[in-house]
Amino acid sequence: MPIYILMSTLTDEGWKTIKDKPERIKEVNRELEKYGVKVLNQYATLGHYDFVNIVDAPDNKTIAKISIELGSRGTIQIKSMPAIPVDEFITAVKK
Repeated sequence: MPIYILMSTLTDEGWKTIKDKPERIKEVNRELEKYGVKVLNQYATLGHYDFVNIVDAPDNKTIAKISIELGSRGTIQIKSMPAIPVDEFITAVKK
C-alpha cells in the first residue's frame, strides 16, 4: 500500500484534550485502522507541526476521508503528502 506522511497541528481544543487525556493519541490510531490505515511511525515534534505520522493507506481517497473526518472535530489540522520509498524512486527515474 502507498505510504503517506501526515503532519498535524493541534488547535487550542486539541491541546486541552491531549493535556487531559494524552492516551487519546493512541485511540485515534485505532480509529484510523477502521479505514484501513496503519500507523507505521509516529512522532511528537517541536516546531511548526506538533505531530508527524507515517502511515500506510489504501489510496489518496482514504487519506482525504480521514483528514476530513479528523479535521472536522476541531482539534487538529492535517497536511498530508504521498511518500515514495527512495529505492522505488530510483527505479522509476531509471526507466
